[in-house]
This record gives sequence, structure tokens and C-alpha cells, in this order.
Amino acid sequence: MIDLLPKLEKRAAGADSGDGGCQCAHHPGGEAQGWGKQRARSAAEAGWPNKHTLRILQDFSNEPSSNLTSHSLEKITAAGDRADAFRRTGPAAGKAEEHKPLIGDASGGRTVSGHGVSRLAALFEHPLYKVDLPPLTDDDTLFNVNTDTRSEVKVTAESYPNWLRFHIGINRYELYSRHNPVLDALLKDLVLQRITSVAMKSGGTQLKLIMTFQNYGQALFKPMKQTREQETPPDFFYFSDFERHNAEIAAFHLDRILDFRRVPPVAGRLVNMTREIRDVTRDKKLWRTFFISPANNVCFYGECSYYCSTEHALCGKPDQIEGSLAAFLPDLNLAKRKTWRNPWRRSYHKRKKAEWEVDPDYCDEVKQMPPYDRGTRLLDIMDMTIFDFLMGNMDRHHYETFEKFGNDTFIIHLDNGRGFGKHSHDELSILVPLSQCCRVRKSTYLRLQLLAKEEFQLSSLMEESLLRDRLSPVLIQPHLQAMDRRLRLVLQVLSRCIEKEGHVNVVEEDLVGDSATHRGPGHR
Repeated sequence: MIDLLPKLEKRAAGADSGDGGCQCAHHPGGEAQGWGKQRARSAAEAGWPNKHTLRILQDFSNEPSSNLTSHSLEKITAAGDRADAFRRTGPAAGKAEEHKPLIGDASGGRTVSGHGVSRLAALFEHPLYKVDLPPLTDDDTLFNVNTDTRSEVKVTAESYPNWLRFHIGINRYELYSRHNPVLDALLKDLVLQRITSVAMKSGGTQLKLIMTFQNYGQALFKPMKQTREQETPPDFFYFSDFERHNAEIAAFHLDRILDFRRVPPVAGRLVNMTREIRDVTRDKKLWRTFFISPANNVCFYGECSYYCSTEHALCGKPDQIEGSLAAFLPDLNLAKRKTWRNPWRRSYHKRKKAEWEVDPDYCDEVKQMPPYDRGTRLLDIMDMTIFDFLMGNMDRHHYETFEKFGNDTFIIHLDNGRGFGKHSHDELSILVPLSQCCRVRKSTYLRLQLLAKEEFQLSSLMEESLLRDRLSPVLIQPHLQAMDRRLRLVLQVLSRCIEKEGHVNVVEEDLVGDSATHRGPGHR
């Protein structure tokens, strides 16, 4: 990996010294109006972008069902003007977008009543968020970086691009550490890095784009399909629902507040469809789906299994569109991942039910099957169940782990776009794994109780955390309030489990410093 970097830098320098493109001021309206004439020119006249340097350092996934998402936030330093912080970056924001604070620089948000202290800062100072990991060996890190360079030019880890530093930090227990400054820098890259190449991601039911940046990082782009106020229609099946870009962003923040740190970094970005997608794509199938709507807006629809047609086109105003950008995990050639079928997978059928829906003792069967018969995998499933229920996500059919770590590692929480669809409904069937198995980590249980307390309050923490994103407000108030309600329901299920089976049989100890449970593989 280190050897590749000088080559990348050399090519990047060559590109910068060549025809790097005009950096002039951009006028979205004029560009949209004039694009019809550009479209009439042949591809040869327009000039397809030169073939971008392809590297093997990262990839999205080997499974169509895996849709990446994201990470990080740092401490919010002071309370600012809430109304200003909540100003949404809309398509018509224009130059206001340029002056919005960066993710790591944002201030404002809800504070602990009467104290003027950031709730997030207070939460991350709590002892439950300072539990140390076991000492890491070479077998516990995804990559072993060789600092002995044979080149005359010394390359240090600090000089790596942020996406590579993120990859190097992945270990058996977490995708990233709690206060890793690289994650804030990576989130900024997702928002600010120049997009040099765009292609459609193969597989999946809905359109997703792979975007490559100037520093050779890559991210998965999910465009905005619905407004924040639109709920999933009551007659929609979970598997036919739209994927929401704001759900991907919110899921990343929720995952970190729960201290799971299993969602790759995700940030919201306002993308210029003409300059940052159409003009840089080498994907002719994508390019051919661009058109100008009767309202004189730039639109495109791409190719996918569902919702890729002129009737479901994605249109800008006139050519600006919101979307989520999820940082890629390392390329599968460098870090293989194993895809597992979720034991509590739904039937994905309009009439049939899955076995777990009709057999109340289904969990007893799961406990007999590897890898759920030992280690922490079942506890990871319980964490994921709670995570999904708080979001209202019913679409968890598969999950992935890093192959290097075997069965003793965490579950990566990918593809969260079908969360936050209904704030007025709590889908209790998502909690079936928890109610059937009656198992939970002590650390998870205590953090859930902490997030239910008034001085922290999950909805307030999420609201403050999401202010860091360029597209804030990411969630409307009813979705924030629904998380508080659902958190109480999770605690009620666990309370009934403890009453029925006893605390020691439900709550798995993982916080004792020298215990085998905490020190064993897969525990955090």
C-alpha cells in the first residue's frame, strides 16, 4: 500500500500540471439552460474524460445488498445560534452553502439545560465511553503497516490520504476509535474533495453512484429521492420502499452515539449534477439518461432494478441535488469480507412469513448453529437489532464481517437507507430477535439506560450531532422524538427478559477489566 502512494502522487501531480479544468465561478442556472445545446454534440466533440487511474486500494462490497455508509463527529465546542445552525442547505442556498461551517468546525445545538454544556461532549466524557480495548496484536489489525521504506523519500502515516488512514485504523473490535481526528478529516473530504470520476454501482434495486475524488478516495453516493417530511406510504412493503439519503447520514451518527462504531463514515453533500456527475462520468449508460425537464431542471435516472426510469428521474434545481456520501471500505483484494445471511431475515414475499415469525422458540435453534453457538456473534446481532429498531429499518437481510478476524469480530452495519421511513409507527417485529433470545451486552444495556436519561436524551444527542452535517437538519423532529419512544420500548423488552430469566442470564458481562469475557475476541 505504501509503495503505491508515490505512484499515485506522481500521477496526481501530472494531472495537476496538465489540463485540470477551469476553476471559474459556476453559474448553475446558466449551465442548466445551455446544456440542451451541449447534449446535441456528439460524444467525440464533447470529449469523454480521460481514463482515471484505477487503484485496487478500496471497493464497496462483493454483495449487491451491501450499501456503505459512514462515521465521525468530534466535540462541539460551544452553543451557538440554534436557528442559524438549523438552516437547511437547500438547492437554492447558492453561496450560503460555501459559508456553512465544516463538519469539524460546526457549533451550536441543544445543550444540557441550565449548564451551557454540549450534551455530546458530556456523553463522550462518561466512563461508559472510555472503556479501553484489549491490547492490539498484528492479528487484531486489518493492515500491518511496514514503516521500513526502501525509498529515499520517507513516507509517514500522517502523510497518507485520510481514506487510507481510516483503513489502516480498522481492527478486530472497531471500524474507528472514539476520538480519532482522521474521521473528522475524512468527513470533510467527502464534502469538499473534487469529484474526478462517477460510475453507476452494479446490483441493487435502486440507483447508486460510485464517486472517485481527487485524492483517489471513493464513496458511494445515494441521491435524494424524498423530502424529509415524506413518510413511507402505509401500503408499501418494506422491500419496495425508497432508500433515503438522510437515513444513511443519521444512521452513522446514531451508531456512534450508541458507541458501536460499526458504520463507515457518511456525510451529506450538495452535488452539481452537470459539473460533478455528467461532465466527469465515463459511464455512457449513465450519461445517456440525462435530460432537461419541462421545468428546465437537469435530470437523470440511470439503470437499476427499480425506480430507474423517466417517471422516477432525479432532478436538480436547476442542477443541484442532495445526497449522502459513504466512504468505501478497503478493497476486497486487500481485505476480504464474508457475507452472512441474517438469521432473522424477512421472507421478502408479499404473503409468506419467515420461520422466526411463526416459531417463538426460533432463537434456541439459532443458538445451536455456528457462529452463534459460541463467542459474541449473537450479542452482535442483538446490538444490530436495537440499532435497526431505533431507526425503523426492516431491511437487514445480510451482514458482513472482515474475513481476517474469523468469527471473533464485530458486524459491519452497512446499508441503512431504509431507516427513518415512518416516525408515526414502531415496527415491533424488528425487536423479535431481542425478545426471543433475551441476551444483551452489559455495556449496551447501560448505554441504553444512559441515553434514556433526561440529561442526555437520545433525540437531543442526535439533533446536536446531526447539526455537524452540511445538509442539516437531517431529520425532522418527529423522527427524533420517535427514537426516544423506541428506546423506552427496547428497555421494556429487556426488563421483561430480566424479570423472566434473571439478570445474570440476560445481561452478558463485558466491562470487567480482566475478565475473559471482555478480553476475549470480539468483545469491546
